[in-house]
Amino acid sequence: MRLRSRLLAVLFCLVSVDARAEGSGLAIADAQALHALEASRFGLAQMLAPASTQPIANDLLFALPGMAPIHAVLDVAFTRYLADHSARSPHESIGVGAGHDVLLFDRAMLTSPDTRFALAGIVNRMDRAYVAPESCGEIRLIYRLVRSNAGTTPSRLPMTLNLVLHAKTADESITCADLARRWLAASTFTETGQALADRLTAADGPLAAVNAAQIDRIETNLQIGHRPKSEAQDFRTDYLQKVFHVDAATKQFREAPMENQIDRDRLLADPSLGRDFRDWLMAPDNFRALDRGTLLIPEKFLATTSLAATPVGFAPSALQPAFGLMADDRGKGVFTERDVVTALERAVAQGGALDNIRSPAGFARRLSDITCGGCHQIRGIGGFHFTGADTSGGQVVQGVVPASPHFVGDQPRRRAIVMSMRDGKAPDFSRGFADRPQARGSAELAGTSVLDGWGATCYRRDKGRTDASFASWTCADGLSCQRVSGSADSRIGMCFVK
Repeated sequence: MRLRSRLLAVLFCLVSVDARAEGSGLAIADAQALHALEASRFGLAQMLAPASTQPIANDLLFALPGMAPIHAVLDVAFTRYLADHSARSPHESIGVGAGHDVLLFDRAMLTSPDTRFALAGIVNRMDRAYVAPESCGEIRLIYRLVRSNAGTTPSRLPMTLNLVLHAKTADESITCADLARRWLAASTFTETGQALADRLTAADGPLAAVNAAQIDRIETNLQIGHRPKSEAQDFRTDYLQKVFHVDAATKQFREAPMENQIDRDRLLADPSLGRDFRDWLMAPDNFRALDRGTLLIPEKFLATTSLAATPVGFAPSALQPAFGLMADDRGKGVFTERDVVTALERAVAQGGALDNIRSPAGFARRLSDITCGGCHQIRGIGGFHFTGADTSGGQVVQGVVPASPHFVGDQPRRRAIVMSMRDGKAPDFSRGFADRPQARGSAELAGTSVLDGWGATCYRRDKGRTDASFASWTCADGLSCQRVSGSADSRIGMCFVK
């Protein structure tokens, strides 16, 4: 009960800092404004099929030629999840609705006439311009699955669909600097609702030229299974993540390898492939890129599925792909501590001290948090980082926490990058660990639950010994770093009252 109270309090703490995410101008979470934008031209159907004039239900959405492959892939993923669960936990029943040990997401909801994807947020990710500089980074339209039956208020379901766009439009007269200037100007907008939607889409607004031609991919994240807490077991929730790139020729979305989602099982099963990955990653330039958080792992080492569990402390090791790559006591693994220490020494000798990785433990943690699944396991709200505004009802909801601590803590870094782009300067794309914001945001975030305040992630010193990768993970005055029951790593704790 004490742990549960602490975790709930951490979520409530977010209410005091979520305004920082919206106020940065890089995340649109005003519920009425989003409702107006969706009703105009930013509904999922309007973006995918520009001839559409209004939002549509999912039975019609997945009937669109481009969307059919997504439904087929997700259906196969459900079948595989059921088979894997039966093999792993034959004593547990799994199914839709009450009465099962594990509650399964009702896949019928994906194509039901009673569900649709409602626009829940728009997020500027120009900080990802290091992936493809010519695209100026990304803009993400985030849709939340909602359900409504006749005569009832729509309810949100645990699934998001991100429509990821290239930030750069076809209008060559609009540069990256112009786009950055428009987004930063949005932080000064005081309007709400329809008035805010009008300013955002005005000729000089950040959404003025956004159109379907900018679509790069769709990312899906859904709570596929949930095991409620009981006297015999702790609760656990599994989140299935997939990525689908648009085929320029057919306009269909095709399943694709997920950025930096390491295929742990394949690397362990194929020693030759594992050695190739080790040698590639241990090269000084790649090791330094890993430290900075800008590493892009070649597709031959990647998986097309992420199955992330929360809380992390209760997840089977198979659900934590990067951690499983460190060699165990029997020597099974891709990397040894000596491999990491040697690579660290070479990277430092070549380019100076690193910012984050200063030990094998720091390497393992960084290797996990650059993966899709690892990142969503860390400081998320469940398995999500941006749950968005609730625009599903007739009276849309304001003031609901729209983002996770990780999302909020990353806003100062993202804003600094967009400011550099506006000013024509070379951006610093580096980032800290998913658990702790970078020092460049410390002044703005000091004392909050995302840095060193109550509920912040911290490092527990063990008999005076300090791991150099986490030495700065401290707590504000009056708080101490305490272990969280069930944590996968006893050294990582949370800041609570002494």
